[in-house]
Amino acid sequence: MAFTRTIRLGTRGSALALAQTRQVEHRLKEHHPQLSTELVVIKTTGDKLKDVPLAKVGGKGLFIKEIEEALLAGEVDLAVHSLKDMPAEMPAGCTLGAVPRREDWRDAFISNTYNSLAEIPPGGRIGTGSLRRRVQILHRRPDLEVVHLRGNVDTRLRKMTEQGLDAIILAAAGLKRLGLSHIPRGFLSTEEMLPAVSQGALGLEIREQDREMAEILAFLDDPPSRIAVTAERAFLERLEGGCLVPVAALGTVDREHLTLEALISDMDGRTVLRERASGPTEEAAGIGRTLAERLLDMGGREILSEIYGRAL
Repeated sequence: MAFTRTIRLGTRGSALALAQTRQVEHRLKEHHPQLSTELVVIKTTGDKLKDVPLAKVGGKGLFIKEIEEALLAGEVDLAVHSLKDMPAEMPAGCTLGAVPRREDWRDAFISNTYNSLAEIPPGGRIGTGSLRRRVQILHRRPDLEVVHLRGNVDTRLRKMTEQGLDAIILAAAGLKRLGLSHIPRGFLSTEEMLPAVSQGALGLEIREQDREMAEILAFLDDPPSRIAVTAERAFLERLEGGCLVPVAALGTVDREHLTLEALISDMDGRTVLRERASGPTEEAAGIGRTLAERLLDMGGREILSEIYGRAL
């Protein structure tokens, strides 16, 4: 079917957000030559609070709320998000139109001196803006100092040198999308660092009633990627969490079989609860919820109740 409408793509204005949105735009026009496109840059709350640790800001959807509002208001037709920024519960009237094939989900190790986390000597300083990364680093290396670090890739690389940091940790997917695959010294294994829920995946969000937009995006949807993030997001939804709580999860799909590994940590990385579950791919959401319940029963309920300040 030939589609001739103009599609307005809503995006944040960061270099990474623009790069991944333009990649989506390119694939859309390549597959549907008759389409016209327009990029609409929207500043989000997370963009405005550049130097504040996200864990102290509170709330969910810091990097997507204003874009979703524009989508629901009809100001854009398609919102392109890093799926890890999206809360597990979506607002009424919105749906995931497509989950393209997932990019590298690993965390990248970047240093001017060392090749791995293990090489950093006691007392070394490592930078990250992620609570999830912080607790996993401290769990393995309590002898290191984790320094809060936010900003775009260029800013973090500059701060690594200016602040004399021994290393920083960034998402491999973002570096690849920016053409910076040569920067990492290596990548952290799943044993060292489970990724954020949906890390490396894009979420193409549309209005639920826009059936034509769903048809336009259908070719971009990658079933194994969608299955994996469905399990991860169901896990997150049960925990009522987001990027502001120390949880991590990774789903992997092998034909019709899904394996999900996840963790819950206290705020200092002293106690890390980690477990896995598996089953048929059609039960992805159920597997995510089941694993969440298992970790809650192992002690995660007490950890998260203390963080949230209420019973879970």
